Amino acid sequence: MPFQFNANWYTIFFAFLVLWIVLFLGRKKHDWRREVKVQVCLGLCGLLVALLMEIFAISLNLWSYVPGNWPIILWPTYFVAFLFGYQLLKFIETQFSRFSSL
Repeated sequence: MPFQFNANWYTIFFAFLVLWIVLFLGRKKHDWRREVKVQVCLGLCGLLVALLMEIFAISLNLWSYVPGNWPIILWPTYFVAFLFGYQLLKFIETQFSRFSSL
């Protein structure tokens, strides 16, 4: 079956998703609808960059994928990782601004 992959993929996917939710809710952004739109756009742009990197690397024979061993969950995991990365950067930015105002 082509969509069977190691359970660790689910672990990493849901770890990024849960951490994103925790940071998103922890920042208490007032305009959450706009914030979600911005993050989804960022996630899609990051996904495009990851796709371009994959195409470039495969075309240069840096690596290849064995047929039937393609972890399709890699792409949703990339997307959620970019969302988490955005929230992490915003969290760090907030913490630095608090420290600099002391």
